Amino acid sequence: MSSATTTTTSATPRRAALADPGYQAFVILRTGFTVAPILFGLDKFANLLVDWPVYLAPWINDIVPGSAQAAMYAVGVIEIVAGLVVALAPRFGGWLVAGWLAGIIVNLLTIPGHYDIALRDFGLLLGAVALARLAQRYRGTRQPR
Repeated sequence: MSSATTTTTSATPRRAALADPGYQAFVILRTGFTVAPILFGLDKFANLLVDWPVYLAPWINDIVPGSAQAAMYAVGVIEIVAGLVVALAPRFGGWLVAGWLAGIIVNLLTIPGHYDIALRDFGLLLGAVALARLAQRYRGTRQPR
């Protein structure tokens, strides 16, 4: 009888975590901020989605060594690493992605005609901050299997 109580007790936190809207939001944000940076980072090498060097402000291109495409290769590596950090350590990864997005926003605000993308990235920055805060809240909560 005590083993039935133990089994029920261990299954209850998993069900409670799955039913918690905050935990659901955490999982959604963690998944999105893992997958998106990795995919965008990989695309910096292929330019399938967009011609990425166009989004590099001329003043940044002037201070980084090499071409704008070479800078995008470095950006791609950083974004892939950021996505992996979110997957492994979302409390830190959320803040890392938020900081990276802040840099992207500054870059975009210095290119005329890219303000709409800067605004979109500001929304993503808010999502990354929410992820970091939710990761703090759900630290130690085991993900259900």
